[in-house]
Amino acid sequence: MIEPGTPAPDFTLPDQDGNEVSLSDLRGRTVVLVFYPADFSPVCTDQLSVYQEVLPELERRGATLLGISVDGAFCHKAFRQHLGTSIPLLADFHPKGEVAKRYGVWSEDRGVAVRALVVIEPNGMVGWSYMSPPLEVPGANLIFDALDQQRAA
Repeated sequence: MIEPGTPAPDFTLPDQDGNEVSLSDLRGRTVVLVFYPADFSPVCTDQLSVYQEVLPELERRGATLLGISVDGAFCHKAFRQHLGTSIPLLADFHPKGEVAKRYGVWSEDRGVAVRALVVIEPNGMVGWSYMSPPLEVPGANLIFDALDQQRAA
């Protein structure tokens, strides 16, 4: 998994509406990447629902949250509507898992990204990263703690 202090690999991926989102366009902001295995899976549904609940507080703290999985944009759109979430979901669909591989969160055995969080500082450096044990939802408190550490540094 990508380590803190490493430059965050740039990427451009389509969101749920087909709009291209580039990490480089978010330079100057704190970005939280939420890698997750698949839309509509029970654990991923729970995870993104938790993050939607705290999204206003994350945004007040200056963080931009982006979900990333290997599902396509149309699947992301349906999943987002199903959840009633406003979190942008990015499709690491083709080439499959390319961004997850560059961040070191790709599971070759399963053909999906593992569940992981990466905080990218406004200067484009990885400030914090976390890989979740299988089937465990990484709580929002982990993100808040990472943002607090970043602010204290």
